[in-house]
Amino acid sequence: MSRQVDEAIAEFRAFQARPAPSEPEIRVNDVVITAEAVRREAQNHPAPDPKAALEAAARALVVRELLLQEARRLRLAVSPAQDAKGRSETEEDALISVLLDMELHVPKADEASCRRYFENNRRRFRSPDLYEARHILLAAAADDGMAREQARGLAERLIGMLTAEPGRFSELASTHSACPSRNQGGNLGQLASGQTVPEFETFLFNLEQGQLCPVPVPTRFGFHVVRLDRKIAGRPIEFDMVRQKVADYLEAASWSRAVAQYVAILAGAARIEGITLTAADSPLVQ
Repeated sequence: MSRQVDEAIAEFRAFQARPAPSEPEIRVNDVVITAEAVRREAQNHPAPDPKAALEAAARALVVRELLLQEARRLRLAVSPAQDAKGRSETEEDALISVLLDMELHVPKADEASCRRYFENNRRRFRSPDLYEARHILLAAAADDGMAREQARGLAERLIGMLTAEPGRFSELASTHSACPSRNQGGNLGQLASGQTVPEFETFLFNLEQGQLCPVPVPTRFGFHVVRLDRKIAGRPIEFDMVRQKVADYLEAASWSRAVAQYVAILAGAARIEGITLTAADSPLVQ
């Protein structure tokens, strides 16, 4: 057994002594993009895991280098702009902006294109549904198991009372709720999607008008007794109200496609090592 342990220790020490595997060197023509540069850039690319962030950062730096090399090849002259607070853009950012302005020609979205997009996507153009609701919050921290059990029990008792006597909601909210809305009988006013926490909305948006939720609604704040008093369905929005919004969207989409195509052309003419780049990899395409 001792010999096996000694061999295992020796093998482990030998493994530790091996040089760490080197990261593949990335080159764009004769310019090296260092691993350190990629790591610094990764903070600008939120991703599910570090590897994905590093890959996104590497692609972004390759695209940036392609654009900068082309701008310098064309000997573009720039004057970095300043914003309202006096902050200047970098010379490299200015070069990329001038290059794209010069090389990309994106047409304005005409009336026919805007109307066609609007007609094909009418479901996107409507006011949000509104929900008029009341609640009673029985506060309990998410990590306090005992408090949450007590809050759940009280919520169940209140639901039983309100099922028998619906007219007592304001009274019970004033007495029991930990939310400032208790001063309005638990009235939350008109709510639209995104204005409350998702778990609350999951229950609220599935109630019928006038319905008391039959079970306590759990959130990180505690447990809620919820009643939907009224639902106001969203209404279609007329084309004239969103015409500029549609035009802006179509022009931004066209610009993104043009950038992707331009980057693909530059990549095809360059010598890129250590990474595979496709047209969709442009960080300028959203």
